[in-house]
Order: sequence, then C-alpha cells, then structure tokens
Amino acid sequence: MTGLPVADRTAVRRAARDLIARDRRAVAGMLVLHGAAAVAGLAPPWLLGRIVDEVTAGAGAATVDRLALAIACCVLAQGLLVRYARYAGHRLGERAIARLRERFVSRALDLPVSVVERAGTGDLATRSSVDVTTVGTTVRDVLPVIVIAATQLLLLFGAIFLLHPLLGLVALAGLPSIAAVTRWYLRRARPAYLAEGAATAELTEALTTTAEGARTVEALRLDGDRVAYGRRRIRRVWEARRATLALRSVFFPVVEASYPLPIAAVLLTGGFLLADGTVTLGAVVAAALYLQQAVDPMDQLLQQVEQAQRGLASFARVVGVGQPAPDRAGPAAPAVPEPRGGKAQRLVVRGARYSYGDGPDVLHGIDLEVRPGERLAVVGPSGAGKSTLARLLAGIDAPREGVVSVDGRPVTDLDPAQRRRRIALVTQEHHVFIGSLRDNLAFAAPGATDEQMRAALAAVGADWYEGLPQGLDTPVGDGGRELAAADAQQLALARVVLADPHTLILDEATAALDPTTARRTERSLAAVVTGRTVIAIAHRLNTAHDADRVTVLEDGRITELGSHDELVRAGGAYAALWRSWHGGTGR
Repeated sequence: MTGLPVADRTAVRRAARDLIARDRRAVAGMLVLHGAAAVAGLAPPWLLGRIVDEVTAGAGAATVDRLALAIACCVLAQGLLVRYARYAGHRLGERAIARLRERFVSRALDLPVSVVERAGTGDLATRSSVDVTTVGTTVRDVLPVIVIAATQLLLLFGAIFLLHPLLGLVALAGLPSIAAVTRWYLRRARPAYLAEGAATAELTEALTTTAEGARTVEALRLDGDRVAYGRRRIRRVWEARRATLALRSVFFPVVEASYPLPIAAVLLTGGFLLADGTVTLGAVVAAALYLQQAVDPMDQLLQQVEQAQRGLASFARVVGVGQPAPDRAGPAAPAVPEPRGGKAQRLVVRGARYSYGDGPDVLHGIDLEVRPGERLAVVGPSGAGKSTLARLLAGIDAPREGVVSVDGRPVTDLDPAQRRRRIALVTQEHHVFIGSLRDNLAFAAPGATDEQMRAALAAVGADWYEGLPQGLDTPVGDGGRELAAADAQQLALARVVLADPHTLILDEATAALDPTTARRTERSLAAVVTGRTVIAIAHRLNTAHDADRVTVLEDGRITELGSHDELVRAGGAYAALWRSWHGGTGR
C-alpha cells in the first residue's frame, strides 16, 4: 500500500505564507497588541528597581506609593493587552484553519480514485482528522504563543543591555547550551513526527479494514491473524512515539538546567559592578528580575517549538494531499470543448496492458472500439479482468502500455471534472450520504429541480420514494431512513441519470437488485440514455442478451466479440455460458 505524498519544506513554507497572507491586517494587529503587551511587561521590574534605589536614597512613602501605583497600572494594561491580543490570535487561527479544512476537502475530492485506493482509507482519514486538528491547534494556539514569547524575550534581554552592557552579555550565558540542544532536536524532530503520523495512519487503516470486514474475518476464522496484525501496527506506533519521547527527554532537561546559569552570572557580575559604583542596586535587582521573568516565555517558546514540530509534520501531510500523484504528475490537461448536442463519443482501446503495482499483467493487449450510442456487454468468468477494463475505460487507471482514448484523446489526459461529465462509472459499491434524499441527488446535479429528481428516480424504478413521509426532504442514511441495499443502488443510479454522462459504464451496478427489479432498471436506463454509450460489465446474461454487442473476456484477453445471436451460433465460450445460464436450452 502506497501512502499519499508528504509535502517538502519548500511547499510547506509556501502554503504557510499563503495561509497567513490572506489576513495581513489581522496578523499586523495581533503583532502590535502582543508587542504593546510585552512593552508593558517591561515596566514593573524597572519600576521595582527604582523603588529599591529610592528607598536606599531615603525617599518618602509618597514616592514609593506613586511607583507602586505605576506598577499596578502597567500590570493591568499588560493583562488587557494580552487578553485582546490572544482574542485576535484565536480569531485569526480559526479563520485560517477553516480555510485549510475547506482546501483539504476540495483537494481530497479531486484525488483520483486509484490514488485513494492505493493509499488506503486509514491514511486519508488520519490526515483529515488527527493531522488537520493538530494543524488547527498549532495555528490557533501555538503560533501566537511563539510570537508573544519571542517578542518578550527580545525586549527583556534588550532591557538588561540598557541597564548595563556587561550585565546584558552575561545574561546570555545560558543561550549557547539552549541553542545547541534546540538545533540537535529540530534536526531529528521532523522525520520522527512524520514517522509517528505514518504509523498512526497504518493503525487506523488496520482497525478500519478489520471492522469493515468483521463478518469475513469471523467466517474465515482469521481472528488471530487480524489481532496479530493489529498488535504489530500498535507496536510500530508505540516505537514511533517512544522515539519522539526520547528526543524530548534530552531536549527539556538540558533547557531546564540552563535557566539558573544566567541569573547567577548576573548577580555575581552585578556585585562586582556595584562595588565599583558602576551600577545601582536597583539596576542589579531589575536585571535579575528580568531574567527570572524571561524563564516563563523561554519555557513557553521551547515547549511550543516542540508542539510546532508536530504541527509542521501534520501540515506537511495535509498539504501533501494536494500534490500530484506519481501517476498523475505533470500539468493539468487543458480543457477541450464539450461535444455538441450531448452525443456520445467514440471510445477506443488499443494495445492496452495493465498490472497492479509490480505484479503480472491482468490485461494483455486489449483492442476494443466502442461505437457511439451502442450498448456493449462485457462478460467472462471471475478474475478475467472485467472490472479492471472498466476502470481503464473510465480513466481511473492508466494502462501500462497502449492507450484508452475518447475521440482520439487519451482519457487520462482529460481534466478530471470534464472526464466525469463525459464518462461515469457505476459499481456495485454505493453510499448513502447523511442528509435528505434531495441532498443525495443534488451531488450529481446541484441545479436539478424537484421534477428532474423525481423523474430520475422513476427512470431507475425507484418507486419506493413515493412512500417516504417527507418526500425528497426525508432524511436518509445514518440517523435517518435506512435504505435497503437495492434502494441505495437505485439511488446511485438515479444520480447517474441526473449527471447525464455521454458514456455510462455499469460494473455490475445492478448486482444488489433482485432479477425482476434489475431487469426493469436496466431497461429504464436504456431508455434514458438513448443516444449515449452504455458499457455493462454483466454477470447476468440477460444484460448481454439485450446489448448491441457482447465481448467475452478470459484471462485478461478478448476472446470473442459480436452480437448475442452471432456468439450463440458460433458455439464458443459465450454460447457455453448462455446454455449454462438457461439450463442447457441454448435459447
């Protein structure tokens, strides 16, 4: 299984700049408020130093009271500024994360089906939940704290330099060890957190597939195998998290041990300077208080840098969803004019070979021309490659060799949205979205009227909707009206009717319907798509009987092609299948 791409550092920086650039004024306002709050926070230690100097000089209570009142005003001002700065930061973060979520959903929906299938649902689910949430926390909470802490530290150390340059120099005594361990940590954190994210995605995939296939697991007595597989995935997550914990267990102790050193150095140096009369006692006290005050923003800065590494790793995974997949690399294909009059187009397969991954070919030199407006049935035993051929015709997968083209243009070169308007693939897999029946139909045609929706349901024989209590407004899916498998399949077919593609590929799309309903639905579809091309992957041979032509696929090769009557008279594989289907009557 191949995971989705992960964005590199350049792409992450570009995406971050784009995310923030949309709110330049809000960013500037937040920075101004944080800067003002940091400046207000500088005043209390300096004023406290002034109190020490005034008391030493014999000043009265009135002077001390005025300075104490000034300290109280500065503390109040700082509190208010911090409150509004954080409020502005949260609003900025929420807007940014809302745009990121919308962009993520848009990019995820644009992914080719083959890419999603190879990546697995666990990877995409983890990115859409855990990673997006982590990025949201980083943007909303972590980045403002980093901005505040960095601004405070710059101003605090600047204030110490203003008190006395030598005090400022010795105040930097703890920075070399902090800088060294931070660099050591950052070089190792990104790959470690990316590995943790990948391991979490694999665990999600393991749990999801096991839950979805619970009945199969139980029937085949694979409980032990699935438990062992899950334990291996859990162990990998544990090992990945243990690796990130090992980094933190070195990073934070070294940082904490570096805090007392500059305070001790300032007090020692301040004692010598005080003895020489170079500085006042109040200046030494203020410098020590500034350094003590710097511990909290330094702690916050380093802790949030650790959280930011998680956020950046998650951001790289989220942004990576929008990167071109390996088999879709290159610039997007330019749009070409839609054919006039809604006419079907010529679909041609020449020398197509296809294999899944590095495995053997499952299709061998397929040559097929689908005539505009005809109904073509594809039959053959299980594993013959029928569904794989359908995916190639729909442009979901590209052939390893050869070409699949529509009106002379490779299907995979078409813009995805344009390709979906021209060719629609309907499989026996279906999904009922949470919402009303109208919402489910509107996915295919957002501008469709109620009359058009009812006509589409009627076209596929879905007369059950007439009995719904609220008609098209009836909630369906989880939390609403549960639809039977046959009803859900008819709903999927009604979407196709509304989408009105030029070419319709049915990959056993009526497999969930009973024979009578399936036959009625197929005939209804035939009437609706008159003048369109219909390719039916058939497992019921009555579908082949009604088709204009039938192609027989065996072991990835086309062995027969012709009308039903022609193939029955030929007495080959199709005739044998037909006799078996009809109990040997041959009619």
